[in-house]
Amino acid sequence: MAHTILRLLPEVEARTGLSRSTIYLKMAEGSFPEPISLGARSVGWIGSEVDARIAQRIEQSRPGLRSVSSV
Repeated sequence: MAHTILRLLPEVEARTGLSRSTIYLKMAEGSFPEPISLGARSVGWIGSEVDARIAQRIEQSRPGLRSVSSV
């Protein structure tokens, strides 16, 4: 299985709709995926983990909504 790595924080911001400061705040709270180390000065977020967090937020805000993939 291939994983997509979101290398740039603006990619994560665009995908989630969250600001940089909110992403780092949520990571500190433990409610947002931590980045993985890609090198000495490089990190990235695993795309599937970010997508799972988005799906979780949708489910929390609309508990009765069935996802399109489960229909």
